[in-house]
Amino acid sequence: MTPTPTATLVARDWAEIQERMLVPLYEAVYDRLEVGPGDRLLDLDCGAGLPLLLAAGRGAVATGVEADPARRALARERLLEVLAAPPEPPAPPRPYDALLAFSPAPAALAAALPAVRRGGAVVLADWGPAERCTVPSVLGGGPAPRDLDALVERAGLRPDGSGRVFCPFGYADVDSAVRGLLSTGLYDATDDADDDAADPVLAEKELAEALHPFERSDGAVWLPNIFRYVIARVN
Repeated sequence: MTPTPTATLVARDWAEIQERMLVPLYEAVYDRLEVGPGDRLLDLDCGAGLPLLLAAGRGAVATGVEADPARRALARERLLEVLAAPPEPPAPPRPYDALLAFSPAPAALAAALPAVRRGGAVVLADWGPAERCTVPSVLGGGPAPRDLDALVERAGLRPDGSGRVFCPFGYADVDSAVRGLLSTGLYDATDDADDDAADPVLAEKELAEALHPFERSDGAVWLPNIFRYVIARVN
């Protein structure tokens, strides 16, 4: 599938503006897992591939899964291995040591688990407590964080720790903030019944207005957030 021009622009906004906002989360998880040379990682919803590049910088071999063709194309421009869907059984000749699902979808998680070795790590992450996250309030109260512990239990995994990471979303100006936040796709999900969310001009206007309270004197926008991650092991 060839990405549309609009989809390509949105994907580039993600890659150039938004993707780096989660670097503290990626680095904290990699530190916790002691990711290093020889480790094999599979990353669900890898976007334009920044988490893969960070893992490769530590010597790991990282493969991504990204359903969006525009983001997948950008990741492949970075010479990364990115699949359109989790690998199908049977498992690869050498199973993955860790599965990263920073925004886990239960179906994708279940599809990817057979590719992870026994005892391998599975990392799930999502928004932290509502009172510690600014972005959901800017987006009108959503999306609600997933119950990561329940996901671990339903997947039949063994809990092995958790943590919280400060991930501030900082932008040079309101325009960059609007473009970055819209590239996440989160704004569209705040009210699926509201056709206004499908109007890009109105969406930009509403987001810009919601961001003004977080605009600093120099025009920069600062949105503090806490993310929570859990680590589990494959039985």
